[in-house]
This record gives sequence, structure tokens and C-alpha cells, in this order.
Amino acid sequence: MKKAGPAGLKWLKIAHILLISLFFGGIMSSLALNYGLSLAVYTDTLSTYKHLVEISDLIVRTGAIGTLLLAFIYGFFTNWGFFRHRWLAVKWILFILQTLNGIFIVDKLMMANMALLEAEGSAALSNAVFIQNHSIRQYAVIIQIAITIFIIIISVWKPWKKKKLHKKGAVIN
Repeated sequence: MKKAGPAGLKWLKIAHILLISLFFGGIMSSLALNYGLSLAVYTDTLSTYKHLVEISDLIVRTGAIGTLLLAFIYGFFTNWGFFRHRWLAVKWILFILQTLNGIFIVDKLMMANMALLEAEGSAALSNAVFIQNHSIRQYAVIIQIAITIFIIIISVWKPWKKKKLHKKGAVIN
């Protein structure tokens, strides 16, 4: 399979940075909206939850799916591969965990609360399930942010990288 050249790698890196910016910006916005919500006024809460859904659907999901597709392009069309380096394998595992957290906790709780708001109106704000969902979702978003920051750190530092050994002028991997 033909590998990407230097110019192709630069375009891949640009696309990767833009997609990660979408993803990370979306989850940071979600956290800010979640923390800024007092759950005291129904119309404000409903409006905020509608915005959370839009951010999730349009920004976070676009960044996540785009990043996943780009990861496959990196894996197939560059020398990086998928699991050639331990730090890459850790990034894949963390990305999968983060995606599962987003789908099965963050989005599920957000949609459950949206349904409660629409079904119960202002009574949802005092519903124990609604309040618990809101709180758990907040912590799950913080976990997503922590994982994203750790993935960025791994991407820059590339820990667990094989050390090159120098022996009489030759480089040995």
C-alpha cells in the first residue's frame, strides 16, 4: 500500500489538530455549560440542555468520528501503523475508553435528562433522577477532558518509545 509522503503527513497533521480542537473544544464547552447551569429556572435549563445536545451532535461527534477516520488513515498510509509503538497502543485504548464514556454515559445521561425536561417540564428540576444524571454527567465529562489531556501529553512526549542504541557509529533499534 502506498504511504503518504512528507506533504501528505503535514496535511494529515493539520486535519488531526483541527479535529482534536473540535472534539476538545466541544467537551470543554459542554463542561462550562454544565457548571454554569443552576437548575433553578426551567427555561434556562431546557435551553442549556438543547445547546448541550447540539454541541454533542455537531461538534464533539464530528471531532470524534473525524479523528477515528484519520487514525485509520494514519495506520494504513503512514509508517506509524496502529500498534507499532506502545504509546500508540495506549492512545488507541484511551480513545476507545473515552468514546465509550461519551456514548454510554455522557450522551445517554444528557438524552435522559432532555427527555425528563420535555416530559415533566419544571418538575424535572426537582426529580432525583434528573439531578443525579446531571451530576454524573458532569464527572464523566471531566473524565473525558482528563483522558484527552493525557492523550495530548502522550502524543507530544511519546513515552515508552523504544530507545535507539548507538554502537560504533551504527544506530540499532
